[in-house]
Amino acid sequence: MALTVLTACAGPYQYYEGTGFHDATAAEVAGGWEDVEGTRVVLRKDGTALFERLDGQKFDFEDGWRLSGPGTWQLTDDDGGQDVRLALTARTRVESRPPETATDTSTLEPPSTYAWSFYVDRDQHDELKPFFFYGDPDIGNTYVMTRETGVSPR
Repeated sequence: MALTVLTACAGPYQYYEGTGFHDATAAEVAGGWEDVEGTRVVLRKDGTALFERLDGQKFDFEDGWRLSGPGTWQLTDDDGGQDVRLALTARTRVESRPPETATDTSTLEPPSTYAWSFYVDRDQHDELKPFFFYGDPDIGNTYVMTRETGVSPR
């Protein structure tokens, strides 16, 4: 009976290992990315990055903070597929999502540094689609970035 209870807590996304894609290049990942909530991420060819209003991933998303500042990025590859690893090195601004999307806004001070890991996927047009899971991993909510038009990766 105890085994049943333990396995019932593990949803299909809790142990997600990747998309299986191994063909993205750093040059293809570099550039501007955005989401529908006003997040903007610029990944420069030299490995530096600029983050604007980037939400926390997994359960950190529920805290409601959105971080901005400079950082770094790198494209990594393992058996499960490729990831884009982002690191905020110095928080310059904190914003909050509207209360209806943030479930726990009374937590501790938002972090001054933070790390994200975006899975690398492709859409039906073979365009990159970086994403991460947010909230309860049993639910499988995805935070998807799309290519920003007109931005040079420098």
